[in-house]
Parts: sequence; structure tokens; C-alpha cells
Amino acid sequence: MPTLWIDADACPRHAREVIVRAAERTQTPTRFVANHRLPLPPSTWVSALTVPGGFDAADDAIVDRVAPGDLVVTADLPLAEAALARDAEVITNRGEALTRDSIRAQVQMRDFMETLRASGEHTGGPKPYGDVERRTFANALDRWLTRAQQRR
Repeated sequence: MPTLWIDADACPRHAREVIVRAAERTQTPTRFVANHRLPLPPSTWVSALTVPGGFDAADDAIVDRVAPGDLVVTADLPLAEAALARDAEVITNRGEALTRDSIRAQVQMRDFMETLRASGEHTGGPKPYGDVERRTFANALDRWLTRAQQRR
């Protein structure tokens, strides 16, 4: 069975709750990776991997362990690129699928927005994480879990 790898340093609590429920329901191995301790319920299927603090330590731990067919949940584009290069699938915690075809455009948009911010332009931040985002994420996760179970 493929594993769910969660970049937990920036994963919203509501998304974590969706992931834990889905992992338990489908008996899917799930690893939350962060550089701090995470409050997770006791589970056979869900565990936390706490890595030492440091730039990209959690990302590196995921990339070192991810296997083809696994799913990585992250909004971190360099981590997404590395996971895709290892033949894993990637979705953001808002349910957006990142693919080898789409990641380049995402990185270019991020770089463009950074350039705007550096020039003094106020670009705002991401929308708040609400019910729509949680539903979209839950649906994307369920689609992946269904495909993963069919491959068993």
C-alpha cells in the first residue's frame, strides 16, 4: 500500500483532521513529518516523524523516504518537485494536484509574486483556509485513496 507523506510544518489543523480520519478509514500508512512535535491521536496507521530543526529538514526527510506511487501533501514547491521526480503524486493542502506538467508554471508564478513583493507591491497572502478548501482537499484525498486501494 502506498504511504501518505504530510509536510506537517505548514499543514492546517483542519487538513490534518481530514487526513487522520481518511487514513484510519482506509487503513493507509500515513506519516506526518515536521520539525516540532505534533498532537496526533494514537493510531496504527498514523504516525509522526519529528526531524531536527533546520532549513528544509522535514522536506529532506520526506524526499529520502518517499516511494513511487506515494502521495505527498505539501504547498512547498521545491518539495513537490523533488517528490514528483521520485514518481510520487503531490497535492496541496487545498486539494490542488501538482504534476510534472504544472509544477513549472507554479514555480514561475511564485517567483513572479516574490519579485512583485520585493518591489514593494502588496500582493496579499493566501486565502484563509475554510470549508471550501477543506472540502476540496478531502475530495482530492479521497480520489487518491480510492485509486490506491484499487491498486492493492
